Amino acid sequence: MNNLDYGIIGNCRSAALVSKNGSIDWCCLPEFDSSSLFAKLLDEEIGGSFEILVDDSYTIKQRYKKHTAVLVTKFSSGNDVFEIRDFMPRYRKPDGGYNSPPELVRYIKHVSGKPRFKVKYNPKLEYAHGKTETYVKKNFIVSLTHGEKFDTCFLYTSFNKNAVVEGRDIEIKDDGYFLLGYNEKLFQPTVRKMYTELERTKVYWLNWSSKTPNYRKYNSQISRSAITLKLLTYDKSGAVLAAATTSLPETIGEVRNWDYRFCWIRDASMAIKVIGELGHRNVAKRYLQFIVDLIPDKDEKLQIMYGINKEKKLTEHTLDHLSGYKGSKPVRIGNAAYKQRQNDIYGILMDVIYEQLSKYSNDTENGEDLWGITKGIVWIVSHHWKEADKGIWEFRTEDRHFTFSKVLCWVAIDRAIKVARLFRKTHKLEKWTQLEQEIKNDIHANAWNPEVNAFTQSYGSPDMDASVLLMESYGFIHAKDPKFVSTVHAIEKELSHDGLMYRYKNEDDFGLPSSSFTICTFWFINSLFKIGEKEKAMKHFDKLLSYSNHLGLFSEDIDFKTKRLLGNFPQAYSHLALIECAINFSRQESEEQVLASISRL
Repeated sequence: MNNLDYGIIGNCRSAALVSKNGSIDWCCLPEFDSSSLFAKLLDEEIGGSFEILVDDSYTIKQRYKKHTAVLVTKFSSGNDVFEIRDFMPRYRKPDGGYNSPPELVRYIKHVSGKPRFKVKYNPKLEYAHGKTETYVKKNFIVSLTHGEKFDTCFLYTSFNKNAVVEGRDIEIKDDGYFLLGYNEKLFQPTVRKMYTELERTKVYWLNWSSKTPNYRKYNSQISRSAITLKLLTYDKSGAVLAAATTSLPETIGEVRNWDYRFCWIRDASMAIKVIGELGHRNVAKRYLQFIVDLIPDKDEKLQIMYGINKEKKLTEHTLDHLSGYKGSKPVRIGNAAYKQRQNDIYGILMDVIYEQLSKYSNDTENGEDLWGITKGIVWIVSHHWKEADKGIWEFRTEDRHFTFSKVLCWVAIDRAIKVARLFRKTHKLEKWTQLEQEIKNDIHANAWNPEVNAFTQSYGSPDMDASVLLMESYGFIHAKDPKFVSTVHAIEKELSHDGLMYRYKNEDDFGLPSSSFTICTFWFINSLFKIGEKEKAMKHFDKLLSYSNHLGLFSEDIDFKTKRLLGNFPQAYSHLALIECAINFSRQESEEQVLASISRL
């Protein structure tokens, strides 16, 4: 497998990755950021997996059940056909909450003939530290480790348990199941119960997806991306994860390997804005509550990221016993970037707060909290916007005056002014408006480089940076402003490589990147569209979509040469930007059709 040819299943509590051959190669239970019980993704020898093995006569195809997170892997050999329907149960309970147990189900559907398979069931608890031992009991198969920490998991199945553990041939005569759980079940599962779980979960996702509007173009891509973003939300706290994995490298064999199973304020806020635009109000509401809960003190600065259960300390460790994805070490858990200062997060968060308040001003139970946060953000920005920071790309070297950070400081004040008007708090407006203008003037004076005819990465720098393209999206500058148009062209000339974008080209702590950061290409496409180069933008977009995996999923990066997916997967950033582009193209077509209809009248 040369690509990230995986599907994601999940239930807003945890997630698992299933390969296109039906092997579960990554799964953490009971939660997203728990230690893994399958990590073949990060070490093919010792990581552990849950594989369904068939002989060479079978062809294997994989798809999602439309508008759901139920993954179907079909095995066919002439008349002998069966399917695996992989899912993590999630559905509404009678009391109004959701049932999302820490377990996954592999429902085996007998389609025709006498198909046969073997199971390679090889859990390796606690990131494969120490030895995991597996025992067949009367009602289940139990695996446990006494390594660095005691841990267990339980497998229930309708098939012969000894045949499963020993990897013997199993013939499928009727539907069957595997239920892998973190906890021992109080009641014995049955095929019928597992079928009910499957149908309930399917209905949950169909109901959730039905709230996503229909668009004229790219409907299936928008739907799949929206479901993927939902799968990366953590129901218990409202947090949104950057990705479901850790340490998938930006470049094979290099060391840019990070743990993304956390909530970055920037990534999460951008994702929430898009999910909110698609009409999924509850996800946005819960995320804002997550933010409210994080800021108890009025003078407390926001961290750039938090644990999904609101943890503030995310100490970084390396797992030296794991060889890494395709041999790319180190494997990291935790993320030291939580200590960094990135001034852009205040603007991104204020943008989301304003969006939600403007859409649902009559339905905001935490309005007073949000007004308090707004005032706190203005105070922090007013005292710190002139300071250098690490920037959106988390440079681990010296701080700089990054243009993107300054623009987002301006956004923080601009949206705070709008929020003040919504709440009729006019006594703040004069002071805040002066600050907004001061920041804007500063950016125009220092970020614009007349020699390269563009806004550059940081004050006084000649270097291009794809993040600068967002100054138009956030309303800092008009798309048709000659300064923005020339910036788009300068960034294209400097950072585009065969239609894919570098984040930047100036060397960072690790040298020149050899892969494209996927979201940057989406930003570039959006910018082309906004400045009027719509056909070119559409052509780039269709080409970029062709680089997704077989299920339409994207990771963080795309290799410039091979076009293989790299980096953590699936990536919220990539999918939120895909949705934004797709909606723009779809709206454009709708507007053109309306104009054509009017002209025919």
